[in-house]
Amino acid sequence: MIGSDRSRLDPPVSSSWLASLLRPAPDSAVADTLRRGKSPWSEAIHLLWSVWIFLTPLLGHGFTLRWLLLTLASYPLFLLLYAKVLVSPRHHASRYALGLIAMALVLLPWYPSGLTYFVFGCVLMRVSGRGGWWRYLLQLTGLNIVFCVVALAFEYPWQSLVWIPAVSYIVGLVVNVEALNQEKEAALQLSQEEVRRLAATAERERIGRDLHDLLGHTLSLITLKLELARKLHDRGDARARQEIGEAEAIAREALAQVRSAVTGIRASDLAGELASARLLLECQQVHLQYAPPPPMPVEVERGLALVLREAATNIARHAQATQARVDFMKEGKVLVMQIRDDGRGGMQAEGNGLSGMRERTAALGGYLTVQSPRGGGTVLSVRVPLSAATVPLPPVAPAPVAQDGAA
Repeated sequence: MIGSDRSRLDPPVSSSWLASLLRPAPDSAVADTLRRGKSPWSEAIHLLWSVWIFLTPLLGHGFTLRWLLLTLASYPLFLLLYAKVLVSPRHHASRYALGLIAMALVLLPWYPSGLTYFVFGCVLMRVSGRGGWWRYLLQLTGLNIVFCVVALAFEYPWQSLVWIPAVSYIVGLVVNVEALNQEKEAALQLSQEEVRRLAATAERERIGRDLHDLLGHTLSLITLKLELARKLHDRGDARARQEIGEAEAIAREALAQVRSAVTGIRASDLAGELASARLLLECQQVHLQYAPPPPMPVEVERGLALVLREAATNIARHAQATQARVDFMKEGKVLVMQIRDDGRGGMQAEGNGLSGMRERTAALGGYLTVQSPRGGGTVLSVRVPLSAATVPLPPVAPAPVAQDGAA
């Protein structure tokens, strides 16, 4: 009975074997997709192109028994090789892509639908991510030369010798550009995280030094005063009360200094975001200039840091700018952060990014305006009150914003 219960609870051997076979490696394409917060099944959307396997007979000899048997034998293997390319380590992925190409070439004399396997294999060669752009072009060229030789040997029509290499080149290059962009974004994200980490570390070290300088001497002086007071008290000297009073005054002064120091310590969010924004934009060939931010409440600084992050991202993605600048100004009790670029401008609609910036600014009791004439760059101005007693500034109607609807 116990053995039968255990057999019902244990997973089937075949399913556990398949799960281990398709478990993504840490450096696989599926692992990268998961790290970007996407579903691993998003990679399966490209399988829709395999519909050409079932459409090819309509362009030739029709659906025959041989076509059916070869499809039943090859399509499951195609799905397995496709999955293995995506879940295998990068340095192994090309093996399975080459397996797809080899299967297509072997089936070529009897199975024209296998041309789709060849195109898939050529495109998936880029998933290995090794060797860069020029190596991938050389691989595509070599594989298509082999295909043309084999296709000529089996007297395939000349149209196949044209459109199969053309499709493999076009789709392969599109996928290559997409992969390069993803690698660039991943590198930028890592760089930004490193900048923020270094900024936070530097701020912690500064706080430690400030507290040591502030409290070290004061606590030593209090200790000496109390030791002297104890000795005077033991001898019945009335000056003990005076020393205790002086120690108490020093302690109160130290407490006030600590409170002042803590109030003056900024969260360093804005400084870190400025450095991170410069790094992000420099990688996009956009030179960013900025002035040091003035002292401000921590809540205001954190809110402006998030607005700055979104604005820098929009400039990097959409503005097509070469110069950008961040300025801070005080207008009475109002702090103004102005972010400008010399990009294409011409925003037409407000996107999610700008809506988020507007909401963060409103939460601080301020408002945001955007000027974006076509061809004249974009100027984003954020005005927030510095004092809690300040009456929130009146909101303005949302300005036309978001570059081509993508801000």
